[in-house]
Amino acid sequence: MRFVIVSFDGLRPDLISPELTPNLCRLQSLGITLSKHRTIYPSETRSAFPSLVTGTTAGSHGMVGNKYVDRSVTPPRFIETSDAALLRQLDVESGGRLMSVPTLGEILARAGRKLAVLATNTAGTTRFFNHKAEDFGHVRLSGHFREACTPDNVLAEAEALVGPLPPEPPDLESDMEGQDWITSAFLELVWRRHRPDVTILSYGEPDSTSHFHGTGSEITRRIITHCDQQFGRVLDWWETERRAEGVQIIVVSDHGHITGHTRVSVIDSLRDAGFRPGIAPAAEVDVVVVPGQVGALYLANPTDEEIARLVTTITEQPWCGSVFTRARNEIDGIAPGSLGNHLVFADHARAPDVSFSFRPDDNVDPFGLVGGTFYDNDCRAGLGVHGGLHAKELAAVGIVAGSAFPAAGSISTAPSGICDFVPTILHLLELGRPNTMSGRVLHELLWDPERANAEIRRESFDSRLGNFRQTLQRVHIGGATYVESGTADG
Repeated sequence: MRFVIVSFDGLRPDLISPELTPNLCRLQSLGITLSKHRTIYPSETRSAFPSLVTGTTAGSHGMVGNKYVDRSVTPPRFIETSDAALLRQLDVESGGRLMSVPTLGEILARAGRKLAVLATNTAGTTRFFNHKAEDFGHVRLSGHFREACTPDNVLAEAEALVGPLPPEPPDLESDMEGQDWITSAFLELVWRRHRPDVTILSYGEPDSTSHFHGTGSEITRRIITHCDQQFGRVLDWWETERRAEGVQIIVVSDHGHITGHTRVSVIDSLRDAGFRPGIAPAAEVDVVVVPGQVGALYLANPTDEEIARLVTTITEQPWCGSVFTRARNEIDGIAPGSLGNHLVFADHARAPDVSFSFRPDDNVDPFGLVGGTFYDNDCRAGLGVHGGLHAKELAAVGIVAGSAFPAAGSISTAPSGICDFVPTILHLLELGRPNTMSGRVLHELLWDPERANAEIRRESFDSRLGNFRQTLQRVHIGGATYVESGTADG
C-alpha cells in the first residue's frame, strides 16, 4: 500500500464545486469527504504542515507560527521559517531538534520506507514536509527553490526531463508554472523511478493569490481551477494505473481564509499604552510584535505583572479577539481575561507570552464568502488572511479515496483534523505510532465498526476582563480534541 497526499494551500472547503474544481468533485464521488475537518491553531501554513507530518499540534512539535522569537539563545533572535537554509542551520545547531517530535520522514526512514515531497510553497514550507530528507536520501523537490531540493542528481534528472525550475512569480501573479512543473516531475520521474511509500504533492496555491487578490476574486478562482486541472492529471493516473495497485489518495488543505476588512496597528496601540514595541528583539524594545495575522507578543521582561498589563492593553482594543497566556489553572491563563494556551494546544517553550487572534466576524465579503476580520499588514482591505480562530480559517479540506477507504461517494460527519492523517497512514502501513502523536486513526473511514463509534462531545470556555469577553469552542471524539472556533466581543 502506498499513499499520495495532495495539498491545496489555503483552499476553503466551500470553494470546492463542479464549476471551479471538477476533479476534486470527481474524487469526492470516488472517496469520502470529511465534512467536519479542521486545521490547528495558529492556522498558519508553517504551523499546520508540521502538524500534518508529525500528527500533533504546535504545542508539541514547536513550530508555533510562521515567525517566532527564539529565546533559547542570548540574545534572543527572530526566526523567519520561510528560510530553508536557516531551518537546516537551526536543526543542526539543536542536534536535530528543530521539531520537538518525530516526523513522518523520520518514521518512514527508520522502517526502511521513503517519503517524497514536491511542493511550490515557500522554501521553508517545502523543507518542513521532510526537513531531514538529505540525511535519508529521500526526494524533496521545490517547484522554484534550489536550496530546498535534494538530492542534486534527482533535481538534475527532473530538469532534464521536465524543464528548468521555473522562477518564483512576482507577488501579484498566480503561480501556474510551478504547479505544472511539480505535477510533471511526480508523474514522469518521481513515481516511475523512485516509487515512494508516501508522496506529498503540495500546490502552493490558492493561498498566495488569495492574499494578493482576495479569496473569492476571479483571479483566485482561476488559479483554483488551474490547480484542480493539475490534480486531474494525478487523478487520471490514479484511476487508470494505480488505484488497483493499492495507491491511496488523500487531499488536504492547511487552513482556510477570511477577508481582512479593517486595518489596524498593534504597534501603535502598544506604543500609545506606554510600551516600547518592535518587530524583532533589540535593546530598546520591551515587547516584540511578531508580524502576522495571528498575534504573537514576546516581552523582554515577561513577569506576570507585565503579561497582565499587556493583556489589559490589547483587550481594550476593538480589534482584539481570543487571547491566550500560559496556564494558571485548567482553564485560565495567568493574565486576567486570558485563557490558557494549552486549551488551543499552543503551549510550547517557543510560544509567545501573549498570543491573540484579531477579532473575526461572520460578515459576508464582496465575493459572497462568510468571514471577516481586523488585520495588521500593509495590504488594502478585501484580501484573504488567516492565522486565527474563525471557523472558516480553521475549516480545511479533507478527502480520502482508495481501497482502504471503502465507502465511496460518502460524507463523514465525525470531527477530524490535519493531525489525523499520519496516524491513519502508519496504522495502514502497520508501522508503530509514536506516543507523541495527538491525532487519531480515522477508524470510521476504514469501516472498523468496533472502533468507529466513539462519543462526540462539545465544550466551551469563557473568559472576561471588563467589557471584554471571549469564548472558545472545542469538540472531542474518542481521545482526540479539535478547536472549532474562538470569538470575542466587548
